[in-house]
Amino acid sequence: MIIGIPKEIMPSEARVSATPETVKKFVADGATVLVEKDAGIGSFFSNEAYKEAGATIINSAKEVFEKSDLILKVKEPQFNNEFNAHEVDMMHSGQYLVTFLHPAAPANHDMIRNLAKNGIIGLTLEGVPRISRAQNMDGLTSMSTCAGYKGILIAANALPKFIPQMFTAVGMLPPSKVLVVGVGVGGLQALATAKRLGAVTHAVDIRPAAMEQATSLGAKVFDLGVPAELAIGEGGYAKYLPKEWLVKEREKLNEILPEMDIVFLSALVPGKVAPILITEDMVKKMKPGSVIVDISIDQGGNCEITPAGKTEVKHGVTICGIKNIPGMLPTSSTLMFSNNVYSFVKNMMKDGKIVIDTNDEIINSTLVTINNEIVHAGTREAMNI
Repeated sequence: MIIGIPKEIMPSEARVSATPETVKKFVADGATVLVEKDAGIGSFFSNEAYKEAGATIINSAKEVFEKSDLILKVKEPQFNNEFNAHEVDMMHSGQYLVTFLHPAAPANHDMIRNLAKNGIIGLTLEGVPRISRAQNMDGLTSMSTCAGYKGILIAANALPKFIPQMFTAVGMLPPSKVLVVGVGVGGLQALATAKRLGAVTHAVDIRPAAMEQATSLGAKVFDLGVPAELAIGEGGYAKYLPKEWLVKEREKLNEILPEMDIVFLSALVPGKVAPILITEDMVKKMKPGSVIVDISIDQGGNCEITPAGKTEVKHGVTICGIKNIPGMLPTSSTLMFSNNVYSFVKNMMKDGKIVIDTNDEIINSTLVTINNEIVHAGTREAMNI
């Protein structure tokens, strides 16, 4: 088995899919590992460290794609300007790809179609189910931890006022109010970080258990009134609500938003496009100078007008749609992600070869393309296949 680790080419992406530590594990398992030169530099892992771990350093991304049986990436395939070719077109039939594909997001549909057309077996890490034996493979949880922490710091930098309560010679300045929408791993980390910074924290989620966790972190919770049977999906994740309940959820949020200084959006439904919870009209009613950080943007975003991959001021509100917030913590996020990837690949390996066993819940829920077909249920639904 030849494993390829190309350098990430998404702008400002400093992460890499393997560390010298995980390379050493792959080599010990009998694999050959090809690492593109300087792939780990952004995360502060040197070429020499990869060599010492047993990797072969390759100068060209094209050569890594050509020679590998399995490609490990952080982000979905992108257009490579150096070779004037898309990374999908640099891959070959029968090759395996493990990464975050975000296949349900409309912006990625053409890329997913091309993966299938080119005969590539694509597996997406955000599909890893929330079961005990998959915890060490759950890259989404790892990256959500990073995004929750860093996302609040981004919001703090963009906010034109203090976050904690300040007692000054000219009087007391009240603390900022932070609302976290979607209290999963990222949302909980956001609440904890905002609390540490001195904010008054608030939270909403359609799942009762998530609300309990938010309360335990000191947040004031708002009940959206969604029945539990509609709210809770497999593995404890949120379910996609029927349209009439989404409207009710927006109405409740519309009552809260004008009070908030920071709104952190992290409401996701596994394998599906993120629900739109904040419309443009709702943004117009927010405080001038307030901030929205939408970490669900990889799956479309929770705010109707979040700019994908950018930060913009709209209607007096700073809206952050940065797509690679975990990449802004490259050393920590790479250490976590690379171990998730190693555990995921290890689960697929039988006698030194990859075996796609669709009876395995982990493989079944992460498999996107195989045999020139798109097989991922959420993606097929998003594409109306």
